[in-house]
Amino acid sequence: MVNIPSYLNSFYLLRPLLYTQALTLQTVVAQFLQQVQAQRALNAFIKVYEQEATQRAALIDQKIAAGKAAPLAGMVVGLKDMISYKDHPLQAGSKILTNYIAPFHATVTQRLLEADALILGHQNCDEFGMGSSSENTYFGTVRNPLDRTRVAGGSSGGSAAAVKANMCHVSIGTDTGGSVRQPAAFCGLVGLKPSYGKISRYGVVAYASSLDTVGILAHTVADCATVLEVLAGPDGLDAMVVPYKTASHNAEAQQKNNYTIACLTETLHHDGLQPAIKARTLRSLACLQSEGNQVTHLHFELLKYALPTYYILTNAEASTNLARFDGIRYGYRGSDAVTLEEVYSKTRTEGFAKEVKKRIMLGTFVLSNGQYEAYYGKALKVRNLIKKALQEILSQYDFILLPTTTTTAFPINSFEHNPLSMYWADLYTVLASVAGLPALSLPNGVDENNLPIGIQIIGNYLEEEKLLAFARYLQSIQADSYPSIQKK
Repeated sequence: MVNIPSYLNSFYLLRPLLYTQALTLQTVVAQFLQQVQAQRALNAFIKVYEQEATQRAALIDQKIAAGKAAPLAGMVVGLKDMISYKDHPLQAGSKILTNYIAPFHATVTQRLLEADALILGHQNCDEFGMGSSSENTYFGTVRNPLDRTRVAGGSSGGSAAAVKANMCHVSIGTDTGGSVRQPAAFCGLVGLKPSYGKISRYGVVAYASSLDTVGILAHTVADCATVLEVLAGPDGLDAMVVPYKTASHNAEAQQKNNYTIACLTETLHHDGLQPAIKARTLRSLACLQSEGNQVTHLHFELLKYALPTYYILTNAEASTNLARFDGIRYGYRGSDAVTLEEVYSKTRTEGFAKEVKKRIMLGTFVLSNGQYEAYYGKALKVRNLIKKALQEILSQYDFILLPTTTTTAFPINSFEHNPLSMYWADLYTVLASVAGLPALSLPNGVDENNLPIGIQIIGNYLEEEKLLAFARYLQSIQADSYPSIQKK
């Protein structure tokens, strides 16, 4: 196993080295680029901006030396291929956006650059964020750095693989139904999905607008908190963003040892739950109890409705959002198309892959005349029931704890002949998404194959500071529960 300097996976360890000039960012970037080159087989990055990154590193070194550096100076970041970076390619993992160059920065990109973060490149993902394995991508499957025969999760699989393989400190992904938290669990990382509206989505390719959030993948809770502090806040370019600055996101704040925690009984008794994940979750709950925290097991009968509700809503919204990709103004245009109808039909037939086509068709159906109330209208009502039920629990308890996923990382092509079965990978992550609540996946040991297990913490709306502090506390009391993993 290659010996990796600790400052490549910890921004906090790197900062003092840069500020005492014991190390330069140019050296750090060169090391990250070496990692990217050495691990190309993972297929994590689809575009690496090597020359630009090297030049920016030199400028940031000068700012550090002059005492004029911003908070993220020295942090090396990767962007999911759903996030606009002005004058750089953007494809959302799809053929249909071939040759598209982003004409403006996403708000999150702008804020990263203003904070002196260094963007290394764009990372592979499921097409338009539609998938749970990063196999549904025009650029080929992303492989898990811990076992290359297995998936890295999705849809932000390239983002998770890049952080785990020490190609960057942090990745900025998107999470509509678990697309940051599930890859984090599969790769043994921290994955944060903030409250809906906490971070602007301006310049982020839309999948399902009422659920889409920008998320953060990192090795540590502290790095997630540092990035959230920069990215969160009002933005007039996204009408759904909370219009005021919320509390600081210091992960060390407000820690205590008398938390009240709700565990949803149904999540630990699902037929598809891997025994090792159940055992590790129960171990964490027991660990919390032994430290003086209150753990209560509650029934949550709405769990079985969460996944169908999520897929009805997301497919309906995707069918509307993806109507803009038609071969007229930008991106790929269908071959030999002459008439307007041919341009539309050939572009979308050739440009979209099978999974995206399936979801567009399902979404169009549930929004069609005669089906709207039976499916979409009913899903909206069930969503409201789930949201109210979770809010009621969180009015009495500090957090809800549950597994992040039902299984650990599964082998590539596991669902080739039964793609609908893969949707179960989102079973536990869609709850927070449907309700718009903040949630974080934390490493929680390994299974019998030495593959990472994730535990998920759901907090109350806009209470990220409290969520991050608890995540840090939980890590501290189970410090022995996550042994080092050898790469296969």
